[in-house]
Amino acid sequence: MEAYNREEIEGWVRTLGAQAGEEEGFLSALVKALWEEPEAAEELAHYMGTGDFLCKMKVDGYTVVDILVWQIDHFKAEMDRGKYGMKHNKGMMALHAFDTLCKMKKQPEKYKGLMQSETGTDYPDKY
Repeated sequence: MEAYNREEIEGWVRTLGAQAGEEEGFLSALVKALWEEPEAAEELAHYMGTGDFLCKMKVDGYTVVDILVWQIDHFKAEMDRGKYGMKHNKGMMALHAFDTLCKMKKQPEKYKGLMQSETGTDYPDKY
């Protein structure tokens, strides 16, 4: 069931992307990926309409929130390296979570591996 239309989704992606400082190439690729993964588009539509995550789409048990948490954890590791690209940028974090969700649908093993191995460095012996 499509509770959104393509123009709305593309508008949201482009508006959020412009606010987040994302490049056109990334935004176009994300819009294309959302058309190829309608469940992800539904997730984004729900997020844009409510500000909350639906978490209906799962890839090997992982939801967009799991991806977002991983990104935040990964972001902390990037901060430890002096990179601050997503700091205080909720739109960028959300767009990248939906982008990763689409990519994970196509390559689940790759992204599961990344999520299980690339973590922040906020405490010793973390894995």
